[in-house]
Formats: sequence, C-alpha cells, structure tokens
Amino acid sequence: MSEQNQAAEFADDLTNADSYVLRLFVTGATPNSSRAISNLKDICETYLKGNYELEIIDVYQQPLMAASEQIIALPLLIKKSPYPERKLIGDMSDTQKVLRGLSLLANN
Repeated sequence: MSEQNQAAEFADDLTNADSYVLRLFVTGATPNSSRAISNLKDICETYLKGNYELEIIDVYQQPLMAASEQIIALPLLIKKSPYPERKLIGDMSDTQKVLRGLSLLANN
C-alpha cells in the first residue's frame, strides 16, 4: 500500500478516535534533534492531521520535565494518549517504525 493510500486510510480511521498527545524530548538545536522534529511533524501532518497535540521539550530548557519522564536517550517520543503509552527513541526517520509505535500500523 502506498504512503498516500495509508494516510487516507488512517484519516478515515481517526475521525472517531481519541486525539493523540505526543511529547518529543530533544537536546537543543542539534542536527539529530532538528531531524526528529521535522520528521515527526511530517508524519503527524500526514497521518494524524487535526487529531494530535505535539509538545516539543528541550531537556536543556526543561530539565525537571525530562527527569520526571526518566529519559534515558534522546531524541525520545512519548505517546501519552491514546493508551497504552509508548516510547520511541531516534530521529523518527523510519516512518513505518513510528507508525507502529503510535499504534497506527500492525506490528509485523
């Protein structure tokens, strides 16, 4: 299935679904952090358009928030809702892996 067809199918499935609440923890304006932000925004706008909240948290500027989530590696994406909470580490360049982590794609 093409990415465009997948995006359309996800949009149909999300009309009655819970809104996605996502937190992306990054380390300043490093290349890896910038890639993760860009990649995740692209994925969200393609597959979750109008059905997500994305909070980007710089651990240098908000260390207490990072400590409360027990961050072990960065960049780190936490899907707070819908349940179950999931965590993904990396620059979010593997779209299929991110979609599986967001429970938008079956684990194969």
